[in-house]
Amino acid sequence: MTAHHPTAAELTRALPHILAAPKDHARVEQLCFRPGYGQREFPERLELTRAHGIPGERWLTAPWLKLADGSPDPRIQVSILPLRVRDLVWRDPDAAPHPGDPIICDLDTSEANLPTGSLLRVGTAVLRVSDVFNDACVKWKVRYGQAAKDWVVAEGHPPLRLRGILCSIEEDGEVRLGDVVQKIAV
Repeated sequence: MTAHHPTAAELTRALPHILAAPKDHARVEQLCFRPGYGQREFPERLELTRAHGIPGERWLTAPWLKLADGSPDPRIQVSILPLRVRDLVWRDPDAAPHPGDPIICDLDTSEANLPTGSLLRVGTAVLRVSDVFNDACVKWKVRYGQAAKDWVVAEGHPPLRLRGILCSIEEDGEVRLGDVVQKIAV
């Protein structure tokens, strides 16, 4: 463990704060664009499309999850990371890269708040919450520590979706810093 990794005790203590995030109408606090592996840019806006995901990102050309026919799985087009989790784990931007999630907002991403299939308006785009669990890949463990990885998958924690949510793009649109992430009643 390095000094910039949160400890298991810190993560446990932070859980009530994480779970107290707003349930709806969360402001987009940060956008991240990943033009290549390990590369991060922080634009003012992102385009979201059903056909291409976030144009210029690797979902279309090198997705980590594919359909049986080899095409990219649309359920992982966009990820949303809760701001409170980002702030908890990403302590030293000089020592560890940004998590890379395209959308960071102060939102409760738990299953109880956002069941699979929930629709979210994000800027002018519409996203659907996926059934794919974001389990904090090996990169998460390397960047933020074993305790952070274990915290995401600990008993009782998967329904909390502490690593955020994965979404498909249902309606093309644009998201800008300061836009609101809002639940759409179905």
